[in-house]
Amino acid sequence: MTNKIIRGSGGSPPTPPTPTRAPDTLNSRQFATIQDLLSEGEIEGFATPSKAGLTKGTTAYNNAALKDVFLNDTPILNSNASNTNPGAGDFNFQNVGFTFKEGTGNQQHIPGIVGSERTFPVGAKPQNPLGTVASGEANAVTRQITDTNVDAAKVTITFPQLQKATDQGDLLGSSVKLKIQIQYNNGNFNNAFPPDTITGRTADEYQKEYRVNFDRTKIDSQTAFPINIRVVRLTKDSTSDNLKDEFSWTSIGEIIDDKQRYLNSAYTSLRLDAEQFSSIPKRAFRIRGVKVRIPGTGSGGGSVASRTPTVDIQTGRIIYPPGYIFNGTMGAAVWCSCPAMILLDLLTTERYGFGTHIAPNFNPQNPSDADLYENVDLFSLVTASRYANEEVDDLRGGLEARFSCNVNIQGTTEAYTLINELAGVMRAFPIWQTGSITITQDSPTDPSYLFSLANVGESGFSYSGSSLKQRHSVISVSYFNMDSREIDYEVVEDAAAIAKLGIVKKDVKAFACTSRGQAFRLGKAILFSEQQESEIVTFTTSIDAGAIVRPGSVIRINDPVRSGARRAGRIKSVNTAKTQITVDNTQDLSGFMGSGTDHKCSVMLPDGTLETKDVSSAQGIQGSVIHLDSALSQTPNINSIWLLHKSTSFHQTFRVITVEEQDGINYAITALTYLPAKYATIDSENVSITLPDRNVSLLNQPVDPPSNLRVTNELGEPKEIIVVVNALAISKILLSWKPVTGVTQYLVQYRFNNSNFVSEVVFRPDFEIINSQKGTYEFKVFSFNAALKISTTSSDLIFNAVGKTQPPDDVQNLTLEPISNKLVRLRWSESVNADVIHGGKVYVRHSNKTDGTGTFQDSLDLVEALAGNTTEAVVPSIEGEYILKFRDDQGIFSLGETSIILDEPDLIDSQQIFEDREDTDPTAFGGDKNNVSIVGGALQLSNPSNNLTGTYTFADILDLGAVFSLNVKRVIQAVGFAEGGQTITATYVRTTATISGQSQTVIEITTSSAHGRSVGDYINFVAVTGGATNGVFEIKAVTTTTFQFLATGNAISSSNCTFAFVNTIDTLIPDGTLWDDYAPNGDFDGPKVNDVNASLAVRATSAAPANTVNGVPTYQDSDFANKPFNTFVNGTFKGRGFQFRLTLTSESVAHNISVQQLGIKANFESRTERSYVSGGSTSTAPLTSSSSTSGLDVTFGKPFFAGISTTQGGANAFLPSVGITIVGAAAGDYFVLSNVSGTGFNIKILDSSNNPVNPAKEFTFQAVGYGKGV
Repeated sequence: MTNKIIRGSGGSPPTPPTPTRAPDTLNSRQFATIQDLLSEGEIEGFATPSKAGLTKGTTAYNNAALKDVFLNDTPILNSNASNTNPGAGDFNFQNVGFTFKEGTGNQQHIPGIVGSERTFPVGAKPQNPLGTVASGEANAVTRQITDTNVDAAKVTITFPQLQKATDQGDLLGSSVKLKIQIQYNNGNFNNAFPPDTITGRTADEYQKEYRVNFDRTKIDSQTAFPINIRVVRLTKDSTSDNLKDEFSWTSIGEIIDDKQRYLNSAYTSLRLDAEQFSSIPKRAFRIRGVKVRIPGTGSGGGSVASRTPTVDIQTGRIIYPPGYIFNGTMGAAVWCSCPAMILLDLLTTERYGFGTHIAPNFNPQNPSDADLYENVDLFSLVTASRYANEEVDDLRGGLEARFSCNVNIQGTTEAYTLINELAGVMRAFPIWQTGSITITQDSPTDPSYLFSLANVGESGFSYSGSSLKQRHSVISVSYFNMDSREIDYEVVEDAAAIAKLGIVKKDVKAFACTSRGQAFRLGKAILFSEQQESEIVTFTTSIDAGAIVRPGSVIRINDPVRSGARRAGRIKSVNTAKTQITVDNTQDLSGFMGSGTDHKCSVMLPDGTLETKDVSSAQGIQGSVIHLDSALSQTPNINSIWLLHKSTSFHQTFRVITVEEQDGINYAITALTYLPAKYATIDSENVSITLPDRNVSLLNQPVDPPSNLRVTNELGEPKEIIVVVNALAISKILLSWKPVTGVTQYLVQYRFNNSNFVSEVVFRPDFEIINSQKGTYEFKVFSFNAALKISTTSSDLIFNAVGKTQPPDDVQNLTLEPISNKLVRLRWSESVNADVIHGGKVYVRHSNKTDGTGTFQDSLDLVEALAGNTTEAVVPSIEGEYILKFRDDQGIFSLGETSIILDEPDLIDSQQIFEDREDTDPTAFGGDKNNVSIVGGALQLSNPSNNLTGTYTFADILDLGAVFSLNVKRVIQAVGFAEGGQTITATYVRTTATISGQSQTVIEITTSSAHGRSVGDYINFVAVTGGATNGVFEIKAVTTTTFQFLATGNAISSSNCTFAFVNTIDTLIPDGTLWDDYAPNGDFDGPKVNDVNASLAVRATSAAPANTVNGVPTYQDSDFANKPFNTFVNGTFKGRGFQFRLTLTSESVAHNISVQQLGIKANFESRTERSYVSGGSTSTAPLTSSSSTSGLDVTFGKPFFAGISTTQGGANAFLPSVGITIVGAAAGDYFVLSNVSGTGFNIKILDSSNNPVNPAKEFTFQAVGYGKGV
């Protein structure tokens, strides 16, 4: 008989790993709703969708608006995200609700702002026993709302716990999916929003609220109520105590919204998840502000469109048609960035501007532009607007409006200050005169009046200049940078002034400026004015001039002190043709004509304008008459001012600053130098100036996340690293990434098996997780910028960790060295795995097969498991195959097995005297059973889930009849398997099928109902009833109701059989191969069961049995009281009575062991005893025979085993053989032996007459037998 040795584990079980407990950070969520007032008056809206030309109210517009909403300087939606379909990763903040109103006069309220709320308890649990949608809806919880004033419902759900416990003691997170549905007026139920999945872990109560908004259209049309709300569980109900995921619908709130509309006020409503903010975040909004009226259709021919100003949607610049003539008509209100129109709106609007202070007769109920603008000089504002909106070089290769106004006016300001600040944006200043407001602008202006000694006071012209100490060489202009959303600075330098004055800096605030080019032009204008327009002239004039000249007017001055000659005066007469002017004084006129032709004459006309004509080159000046090339447009008044000038001797121009009445007749005028070339210089027309690009690091600008996230070991493989810490091997995940330039801090978020995210800040481009576990790790890595603002997106990685579940490497370099006939020494190389060396084991097993077919699975532990750093062991010498494996500290065996075969010759000095087979007894396994049962003719644990250990005591107790030292070897054949499975009723037929390309005879099993296994799967089954020659079969699911398995040599006694599916048993099929050979992947039934074991132990007693049965002394358990069991493989034990016990163990409630063969083999070694004197003397002297006719009884020094009734051959099957040598024998002497037994014999020495010799003879004996009694 070929013995098969059980495979399993030996020695002490490994130390279990420390249980994993996922962080308990699933917290109840709260939301905050914040309303912000953006503006008084209707605004255009948000900048991004407005620039893109998106239609208000559309999804694209609303999405684009989120790019203009900043929370703590970070936009809700990334600027590069799609407006129509942004991805989840495009949002920098999750669960943000945003609504806004533009401030119209008829706008509706923003829904979702709670005005009042009533809460009612629900206290019901949605269930889903089958895990289907239909099952969930059938077991949903529904509540009805009938109050027609209700605008929304608040649903609050509560999880008492949400966690999953594993058999290893781990506490992990879990997920539950649910949906909330709404039904209007007994119609169909529809999802209020997409189904929600709650993922994470909490050991305490967790609540979540949902707001269900009602359809406003249905409410307004009175078709909504009654409204039913129901909560549906989509995840199957847990049936395990290890999974806690039950939730209840705690309460329902009936919400009535605040209906306040805030007419004519633009405002927003933000709903924020409190989990994302430690405090109320700073909010900023990029909007296109209040709509203002702009000039309407102008005078002239052509279509209306060709005469109507428009607004550039990208910049807000007003585009005036060529040749536009303003006729006093104002157009509709639109958004623009024109400072003149913004000033006009502020002057005339009652809600937030000056209103009735400027337009006291305006009636909003009966509006009239004539009343609205009666005290405003529209023409001066439109003129300033046209100049402000001319395109100039932005000094960066493009064009922009000369002046733009972008400002957020939030607080109250002095009227005078605010008007001057707004006017100053376009280099203008306001003038209040005769009850109305006008503005004058520092822009290119033709001279409007002439002054000479002829029309000024006796004091003439007085000049003064600014001190050098009051001049600057460097101007620092502050403005609001829209890119960085912070105050920025533009520095303008005058190289010539720096050379002259050194660096003298002046700080200037550019009010309402968001353009770098505009700030640069402002700095240039200041430098030019300080260096080139520093001269001031003052003089007095009569009422005729003082009443005409206004601040801002440009005048010409002919001062003989500066020009060197008087070339100005008053007109005496003008001819009818208006080509000849007679002047009052001819002094200094004689040399004026000189060489050249560039001679001009300027004259003040009756309408207050100054007209200039060329002096006739043919007639020139004749006496006091000046001849003009062409006629004047009007006839000048007598005593009007005239001025002669030419390019080589030009008059001076000044811009009037103030006009002050002195005595009702005379006016004092103060003017500042005016240089027409200034404007080309400021605007860089025909001047090659380009501002260098700024590579500015925006501290608040989020940086990119890192790239190339990866988990690698020391070899660069995508695996964890096993390291040794405090003499313990642990698994470590090393996460690394490509660093981001300029980034020194990163935020790493990770979670394990759907638990909650854990966050850690690191200061280098890698991150470690010590003592990692098997499962899925999800990583998110963010970057911090210099201002510690986090990147808007993360770099993500999902890594399936094996923890310390990766099998160790195989045993290498196994050798065998005999020591004696009972012991051998095994040697092997030390494991290369740290988790074997530190805390692991080396398992040495033995199979009695000598043909090399033994496996670790069908072998038995030979010795206790050795320490993982062991490299040799002395073990019993047993014929067969020694098989070794490593096992790490997590209890995982190496995949391969390393073996060596010992083939011993039969020993001639040994005799097997007894073999006991419990499995072949008339009553198989008839001994005492503790937590073990007989199943299918084999012995196994009754219920591992209740007890992982069971014992079986042999039915037979061996009685040797005397005390001997007995050699015992165990006989066991067993197999491990997984508990569980499914029992079904089926029938079978024989058919053929193609397996591995060959047609094979198979048995096809048809189940009475769908078996539930996937088609193509390979599984195992046991014939429970109906019988089968091989007990366990390996089968393949062919359809949903049929299986097939090879039929060669198999027989099933009944066509109706009950089969029990078993998950993991490997057994031989009749043709001698494993079904694994036919499986597509070579191993269909998963990993082997290596954590079960069976061990055999013996205990012995030297006492005789205390009791008799039918007159025969018989051992009972009480005879072995206080005698310990000793586990053995093979060994020598001393005693008379021997009792054997089998112990079955498992390390898992899911694994069991099935013992098919069980027994022991006992033998004695051959022994020789010589010439011991009767009575046990150790003397080896010859014995002396007896002259008595009864002969001499000789007793052996140590008894031999002669046999007993229960041993092989019977009571005297193994009597010793005795040899006699007679000392000094005479011819005819001989001996007769009788009564030979294990304890001695009787000898008679007879002479040739058959009489006892006399005198007695000496003799020696030699007895050869088995066993050595005590």
